[in-house]
Amino acid sequence: MKLVILAVGKGKNSREHELATSYIKRLPEGGEIQEIDSKLPPGPKRQKDETRLLLQLVPDNAILVCLDPLGKDISSELLASKIGIWREEGQKAVFFAIGGADGHNREIHKQADLLMSFGSAIWPHMLFRAMLAEQLYRASAILSGHPYHRGN
Repeated sequence: MKLVILAVGKGKNSREHELATSYIKRLPEGGEIQEIDSKLPPGPKRQKDETRLLLQLVPDNAILVCLDPLGKDISSELLASKIGIWREEGQKAVFFAIGGADGHNREIHKQADLLMSFGSAIWPHMLFRAMLAEQLYRASAILSGHPYHRGN
C-alpha cells in the first residue's frame, strides 16, 4: 500500500525535504510527497483553495489522514496498526495532508478518515514533513517486524 504525503508549499531545495524524501524512498510498498501551492494571498480564501487543491489529489474511496493540531495525538504503534488495518481492507493508498501556514479549512476535516496530530505544538512545515515521513517509515518497520522500531 502506497503512503503519500500531500503538502502545501514548495520545499524541494531544503535539507528537510532531502530527509523526508530519504524516509519515503525506504518504504517497501512505495511512497511519495506531492506538493500543492495556492497563488492566492494568505487568508480564508487561500485556505479554502488549498483544501480544494489537496482534495483533488485524493482519489475517491481513498483513505485521507488530515494532520492538524486539533487532531488526536496517536502513538507510532497505533499509527502502524491503523495502516495495517487499511492494508488488510485492501486500500491501495493512504494520503496524509499537511496544511499551509493558516492550517486546514474545516472542509478537509469533514472528509478525513482520521484527524491526527503530533501533539499541540506547532512545528516548522518542512521539519514536520520529515517527521511525518519518518513516522510512516517507522510504521512500516513495526508492521514488518524490522528492528528499526524498538518499543518499550
